[in-house]
Amino acid sequence: MRCPKCGSIEDKVIDSREAKEGASIRRRRECATCGHRFTTYEQVEHDDLQVIKRNQARQPWDRDKLIASMKKSCGKRPVGVETLEQAADSILTEIESTGTREIESKNIGVKVMQHLEAIDHIAYVRYASIYREFEDVGEFIDEISQLENRVPRDVKQRELFKKL
Repeated sequence: MRCPKCGSIEDKVIDSREAKEGASIRRRRECATCGHRFTTYEQVEHDDLQVIKRNQARQPWDRDKLIASMKKSCGKRPVGVETLEQAADSILTEIESTGTREIESKNIGVKVMQHLEAIDHIAYVRYASIYREFEDVGEFIDEISQLENRVPRDVKQRELFKKL
């Protein structure tokens, strides 16, 4: 690793720890040239996962884009960035567990809504309004009334019957 202070590539690892529940490794390093200490993170690259958009275009998985979309729906809500990052990591884990290399964006949207419903109902309704393209207030009201009547479901629970 290149030292952020002096640019030297000579360093030594002082400490290594598991981070993000085992999804990455946090390393404390010390530059051999100037003695500056800095932290690096090592994680698995997920560049082989492709997202199939509504227009059938394909683009690589972008975790930051997913988190940004969830942040928008959580605007001015008491939801921390860490919670959204954990949700994004969980969504990626769910997708990778299927063994697929391509996933339709609509399936990602469903997973995001499941996680947001468990995190914050207002954020869920905001996200659903964009994802499902609500056109009038009645659709908001219907979604909110359905939300009140639904039994909270654990996002890790498999769906037995899929809606067509």
